[in-house]
Amino acid sequence: MATSYVLEQRVNRMEDAMAEMARVVAQTSRELADFKNEMQDFKSEVHFFIEESRASRIEMNRRWGELSNKMGTMAEDLVAPNIPRILRTVLGCPDDAIEQTGVRMLRRSSVNPAIRREFDVIASYGNYFLINETKSRLSPQDVDKFVETLSSAREFFPEATEKQIVGAIAFLYVDESLARFAERNGVIVLDFGENVMGVLNSHSFSPRFF
Repeated sequence: MATSYVLEQRVNRMEDAMAEMARVVAQTSRELADFKNEMQDFKSEVHFFIEESRASRIEMNRRWGELSNKMGTMAEDLVAPNIPRILRTVLGCPDDAIEQTGVRMLRRSSVNPAIRREFDVIASYGNYFLINETKSRLSPQDVDKFVETLSSAREFFPEATEKQIVGAIAFLYVDESLARFAERNGVIVLDFGENVMGVLNSHSFSPRFF
């Protein structure tokens, strides 16, 4: 009789323990679910904040670009400061290896001194000589004309006679088809984006040397 009572008490305690364990597991599951939901909400808020900050930064850069364009100083304000990074990205040029840079370089032709031409941005590095053309909007004719300019650039820059000339065209308003057209002509394509001036060329792009 006493043994049955003792067994019954043990069974009751075991059932109570199992019930308590089930309660703890259920509570823990609810707490984990709540925590998971809170983390999801937190991640959503962080993502929204990042996207909002990014959008604000892009919009601020865009407005600055439009203002610079209206003032006629886009080459100085936006393109020139980014040329070292562009050279590093496309040609692997260390920042401290750039030998010469210039903005709005007015040069006279060595073939015909009556011809003068202004170049928006130039940079010299090792065996390379980069020439930039900066436009607010781009047309196919602009690309064709720029390629012609690159082909005759040595008559305006005798110091680049032994160098490989590379062209980079920058513009505010991106047209994907025109960007690809310029790339097919071997020109580095720059647009006004999140990092101020960004390279639009595909990963497999290799610049044409003039």
